Amino acid sequence: MGPKRAEALARLGIRTVADLLYHVPHRYLDATTVTPLARAEVGREVTCVGRVVRTGILPTRRGLRVFRAVLKDDSGLLECAWPGRPFLERQIKEGQLLLVTGPVRYYHGRQIVPQEFIVLADAADDGDEHLGRGLVLPVYPATEGLTHRQIRALVHRHLDGLLPLVADPHPPAFREAHGLIELRRALAVLHRPREVAETEPGRRRLAFDEFFDQQLVQARARHLAKRARAGIRFELKRALTTRLKEHLPFELTADQRHAVREITEDMTAPLRMHRLLMGDVGTGKTVVALFAMLLAAENDYQAAMMAPTELLAEQHGATLTRLLEPLDIRPELLLGRMTAAGKAAARERIAGGGARLVVGTHALIQESVTFRRLGLAVIDEQHRFGVEQRAALAEKGDAPDVLLLTATPIPRSLALTLYGDLDVTQIRERPPGRGEVKTALRTDEARHKIYEFIRGECAAGRQAYVIYPVIEESERADVKAASTMAATLAQTFPELRVGLVHGRMKAEERDATMRGFRDNAVHVLVATSVIEVGIDVANATVMLIEHAERFGLAQLHQLRGRVGRGAAASHCILLSNVPEAAPRLEAFCETTDGFEIAELDLKERGMGELVGARQSGGVPLRFANLETDLALLEAARHAAGAIIARDPALQRPEHAAYRERIVARYERGFELFRVG
Repeated sequence: MGPKRAEALARLGIRTVADLLYHVPHRYLDATTVTPLARAEVGREVTCVGRVVRTGILPTRRGLRVFRAVLKDDSGLLECAWPGRPFLERQIKEGQLLLVTGPVRYYHGRQIVPQEFIVLADAADDGDEHLGRGLVLPVYPATEGLTHRQIRALVHRHLDGLLPLVADPHPPAFREAHGLIELRRALAVLHRPREVAETEPGRRRLAFDEFFDQQLVQARARHLAKRARAGIRFELKRALTTRLKEHLPFELTADQRHAVREITEDMTAPLRMHRLLMGDVGTGKTVVALFAMLLAAENDYQAAMMAPTELLAEQHGATLTRLLEPLDIRPELLLGRMTAAGKAAARERIAGGGARLVVGTHALIQESVTFRRLGLAVIDEQHRFGVEQRAALAEKGDAPDVLLLTATPIPRSLALTLYGDLDVTQIRERPPGRGEVKTALRTDEARHKIYEFIRGECAAGRQAYVIYPVIEESERADVKAASTMAATLAQTFPELRVGLVHGRMKAEERDATMRGFRDNAVHVLVATSVIEVGIDVANATVMLIEHAERFGLAQLHQLRGRVGRGAAASHCILLSNVPEAAPRLEAFCETTDGFEIAELDLKERGMGELVGARQSGGVPLRFANLETDLALLEAARHAAGAIIARDPALQRPEHAAYRERIVARYERGFELFRVG
């Protein structure tokens, strides 16, 4: 490999020959699915292959430039048209063998409008003409500077030399018990199938291994946690918890009561608590966490709550201060932006035990912070913290209980995969009295009306968010950007104060604008999805999301959760001009249940977008599909659990290959399986 090629391969995660072997095709082209050009019927969606015999750009009366290419095969000719994409002239050349997929329409004759195209061969080579001879052609994930054709050539050149090097870690009896084909055969059929149907057993084998490795990591983590879980056995004294219940300005929901019960049972048991509290935006997780913190406090222990941003920590501090006022308890706040003297005084109170409940950012895990007697660590929006940061807070005490909070609802299958070493509690019910959020999908034609609506809400003393997918405009994508539109909106609403926040701003600058919005000094907040997890502004009643098709459903749901936090009726408006995206966006408009949306997102996008997979020391799923492979996940979980029960550190010779693979593949692998 030359350095340029190596760099391009590294972008695809290919750094070793093993990586190349596991870089399997993401789809296959089968000669039986290819329609001869002469038989491409108007109104049908087809896949065709042909040589490019002519290209050109045609301007329309409206000024739109259309790139056209005429394809030829043994049956005849067919024109392809790409409206608004004149730049394709640089990619598609006469003589190339082209595969196109898309609907056929009638426009001065039959014409295909490709949704996708692939250059199978250049004018000089006929490498993939075999597609017409009944063979299956693998299509590989590619990257800039490296086409799927080049990757295919690379794999096929080395496949015969690489396959004999593959050793199967599973013994024959294990493979038979789980209906798995041999690993060498699995890789062979994925790279060189004779027919598309035989690729499924190969994918299934790699999917099982992916789940199995993940579940070995989880089972080991569970084993170590249990071994180290001679935790604090709190007593239910009801001194503070009952008083909180009596003074709450609202009734707890059934889900909240159930969550408090589960957490209390955990904390009063001899084993250390390690629980994830998963609840949708606005389901009242903070109050549930407060009951746990008071249970620790009434047993003469301290409780700490760590949040990912200063604003969120301030928000929690304000909520706890309000709820604890009747109990005469004031939570201690420790933030990075406090003065040196303020921080020193707070650290002193924490070390002396005067601060029973502490709220802060990662300032809490600095070496200079010591607790007199930490009994409970609560970590909010836990996916924003790495494994090491979460562990660092827990290490501030002598085996304190740990409660993790997340507002990203995820399906059970995903919870099993990512949080196999945690007990999971779900809160689905929303407290009464929250304003209803109406969600609507609109196109650009409604922009003027939407702006008038925002103007009306702000005139009535309310506030609005306007979200964009990108910070700055680029030539590559024709999308509106936050920085440009903030200036445009400031002109549109001269009577209102428009603020801007995005990920590239300095944290202090961003926080200052967000505080201005919280205090109603900023009326319209223009932002990127940086505010997805953030401030609680009960006064904000409008959430306008531009280019909504560019966001995942779970992300849209998090953004929608920023409004409807007060009693007033709130509105989430999705703006999109992409007809293909309408069905998924309409499905989103019809439900406000985060768990239901997570299931929809999982169907649509797979696991990768839902949760940052690196957070639990995992890797994203490449071969498994959580929607269809749940039974495979359960089987892998069961098999991994049985092996760890027999050989917790995988030290037996027959398990050496498992151990080796996990240590190499997972960032937590070494940490969990190191000797001793």
